[in-house]
Amino acid sequence: MNQQEFYVIIEQDEDGLYIGEVPQLRACYSQGRTIDELMSNMREVIALCLEEETEFPSQFIGVQRVFV
Repeated sequence: MNQQEFYVIIEQDEDGLYIGEVPQLRACYSQGRTIDELMSNMREVIALCLEEETEFPSQFIGVQRVFV
């Protein structure tokens, strides 16, 4: 099986947990106490999301910063 590349958007909540989300996959997110734990959890949840995905994942374009 060919490897696929996904981008993980990472935020840190008020309790210090890292929250990750894959924008290309619907409802694909996880958390961890460290970045390493988060990324391990993300690999698992991405595999699960791909099993459930019925449509081709969307293409991630990027992130833009906006000042208001």
